[in-house]
Amino acid sequence: MDVRVQSDAFDAGAELNAFSVGHSAAGAIVSFSGIVRDRDGGLDRMEIEYYPGMTEKALQAIANEAAARWSLADVLVIHRHGALRVGDQIMMVATAARHRGDAFAAAEFLMDYLKSRAPFWKKEVTSGGAEWVAARTEDEDALTRW
Repeated sequence: MDVRVQSDAFDAGAELNAFSVGHSAAGAIVSFSGIVRDRDGGLDRMEIEYYPGMTEKALQAIANEAAARWSLADVLVIHRHGALRVGDQIMMVATAARHRGDAFAAAEFLMDYLKSRAPFWKKEVTSGGAEWVAARTEDEDALTRW
């Protein structure tokens, strides 16, 4: 299991290729990359803050939970912090499993957790000012299926 919080950009293709090596028993590898999207054409950047130590521990715990709930061969979670521009990658999740159902379910579980419960604080900065991103009802509702 590889869980990382970093400021540096990453190459999702290279990360997925490296993750896939050595999983010859896995019949499925699922990946998802989240990207900074523009908000009404005015987003300058998104600033992501985190609490070192606490955040990594929380992400490792949720990766461990996914591995315990589904039959996974491996898990990768990468989440960035700092100032990110439109089009930059924010995060990546990859899961490897013998069967696609486990790989897809675990990846969705991890993505839902990262979106709504992971200890990151996001601020959207536009030419008109800055605003902290509030929790969204639909993100909270997504957790009820787990």
